[in-house]
Amino acid sequence: MVTYKAKRRVSPIKLDQTINYKDINLLKTFITEHGKILSRRTTNLTVKQQKELKQSIKRARILNLLPFVLKDKI
Repeated sequence: MVTYKAKRRVSPIKLDQTINYKDINLLKTFITEHGKILSRRTTNLTVKQQKELKQSIKRARILNLLPFVLKDKI
């Protein structure tokens, strides 16, 4: 009989680390090259962290710290 262990997800952000809209380098790691926010499955974040991330990215976009859509480099 073969038993499988579930692989535990490890969050790339520490649980005590806050996600701030001013930390553009951190936010850019969770955005695709087209400007879309990566899913929770892709980022391996917790539900709470993903909500904070989404809100921080939206705030940064409104304050023009991050672009809404990245333009092609033609």
